[in-house]
Parts: sequence; structure tokens; C-alpha cells
Amino acid sequence: MKIGLRLESLGLPLRRALAEAARIGVLGVQFDAVGDLAPNQLSETGRRELRNLLRTYNVELTALGCPMRRGLDTAENLEARIDHVRQVLTLSFELGPRLVVVQAGKIVEDDKAPAATLLHESLLALGHYGDRVGSILALETGLEDAAVLAGYLDRLDTGSLAVNYDPANLLINGFDPYTAVKVLHQRIAHAHAKDARKSSASRTAAEVPLGHGDLDWMRLSGELQEIEYRGWLMAERESGDRSPADMESAVKFLRRVAGG
Repeated sequence: MKIGLRLESLGLPLRRALAEAARIGVLGVQFDAVGDLAPNQLSETGRRELRNLLRTYNVELTALGCPMRRGLDTAENLEARIDHVRQVLTLSFELGPRLVVVQAGKIVEDDKAPAATLLHESLLALGHYGDRVGSILALETGLEDAAVLAGYLDRLDTGSLAVNYDPANLLINGFDPYTAVKVLHQRIAHAHAKDARKSSASRTAAEVPLGHGDLDWMRLSGELQEIEYRGWLMAERESGDRSPADMESAVKFLRRVAGG
């Protein structure tokens, strides 16, 4: 496995974040296609400069994040969101990773429910677009059991839908992050590494620094090695201490348990 870093976890502007990632010694980074890095803001010159900047710091762009205020299962402004994701897929192809990470929405088991219809049609359209442009849309794990997600993706006739495996998301929502690796193994295109405590009678589930939660990272590393996952494992922090020191510790921890 290759160890990388999600730049938003550093809490720094892009150039400083890239410099910090290089100092920490990771060879791969992920960042979100938002603000000045959004497809409709990034000119051809800007895209060329961004590629040069990545080369300057000797880091590979592993994926683009595509955060959305609403999922692809919500009707309000859905066409605009789908069009935005299409643009991010195109940008991902142009910048190199050909992979976009998105929180699409919760899979509803009642196929006739309006939200289920919207999500199905949206993902099928984006999958077909990805087939055409050569980019993959990776759905974040965590909102449903891995078996539900795997079965759902198997019913969509496209080769451009995959999974961004996030064991902390699964743990927080009460799902088994270990069997999820085996269930999703053919679909895992990218992986995030953050930690969490699961809920109990005295506490709610919450994200914590990597190595300080309830996830068994030696076991997770073994599960990923067993399915011969050779992709990126990205140190990430979405809440709490988002600092270079915290992320440097996270990268060191991942190197101890997963290599890379």
C-alpha cells in the first residue's frame, strides 16, 4: 500500500499544504475540487500551473474530493449537482488521478422510494459519463452496510463506479469495517485512514486521532493485504485537531502498521 495525505486535514492553503506534505514525506495527496480549484474556476492555465506545482513538490494527485451540500438522492438542484460532478470527473482525468471521491447519499432498500430512484438514475448517468471520459466515481463507505453497497453497485451497468473505503465511517455508523474489505474488495479504488471510537452506553461515536480509537489497524492492514490492495491509503482528519503535527503523527502511525 502507498501512504498519502488528504490536504484539507492540514488546515493550510494549497501551496503551504503541498510543502508540508512534501516535508512529511508522503508521495500522494488528495484535495477537494472547491473554491479556486473548482472546475468552473480553474482555467487551462490554472490547470497547467497546478500540474507543475504537484511536480515541484514531487507528489502525485491520488483523487479529487467532490463535497456536496446535498446528496444525489435529493431532487432540489439535482441536475446542477450532477453537472458539477461531471465537471470534476473531467478535471480528474485532466489532472491525472482519474478518480473522484463523493458522498452520494444513503442507499434506500425500497427501490420504489423517490430517493432511491433519484440516486439510481444519478449514479447511472455519472457512471456512463465516467465510462466516456475515463474517470471513476468512488462512493464513500459508511452510510450502509458493505454488503448493501456492493449489491447495489453490482446492479448498475457501468464500469466507472467504485468505492472509497473508510473504516472509521463504517465503525461510527455501527457497521463492521473488517468484513467490509472482503465484501467490497473488487470495488475498492481508494482508501481513507482516520480513527474513531464507537458508541457505547456512556459515549457517542466520534472521530479521534489515528491510533487512539477502536479500529484495529494491524487487522485492517492485514485485511487489505489479503485482498492484494496496492492502492493509496490516505491519512485524514475531518474533525478535531487538523494540524500538520497531528497529520505527521498519523502518517508515521500508518507507516508502522501498513508500510508504504
